[in-house]
Amino acid sequence: MTDLTKGLQLTTPPKFVPWRIRDLELEDLFDGFALKKVKRGYYTLKCEPLPGLHCILGFHLHEYDVLTEFEFFVLWKDESEIKESYAMFQKCFEQEFGPPTKTTSGSEGFPSHEWTVPGAEIIHLVRERHGPEELMRIRRR
Repeated sequence: MTDLTKGLQLTTPPKFVPWRIRDLELEDLFDGFALKKVKRGYYTLKCEPLPGLHCILGFHLHEYDVLTEFEFFVLWKDESEIKESYAMFQKCFEQEFGPPTKTTSGSEGFPSHEWTVPGAEIIHLVRERHGPEELMRIRRR
């Protein structure tokens, strides 16, 4: 199981991203990689964050502009691809972190899952937001 107490070890590129890293440190860490600054406090990177998971990783810098959350997502062509994305994320996260700590019925026809692990909480759900929106996030505790 991946240890999230100090941050997240990416598979590819092989970089360790510590919690509470600041924006300029994050930019320096990924110098030479396609880190994209979307807006103040939010960056994205196409990568393999966990073994076998190829997606876009979002870096959310909150609380005095330090990293507190990772967001995992794929860009769909249309809403029909959400089932494939949901299954991919769920399989990968269960392989890496074990079964969810809590599962509820959720909405939009998908269960909602939560993991409570040392150093972080993980959520995976689908919600209504101008159509279905999948959330797969790791938040620092």
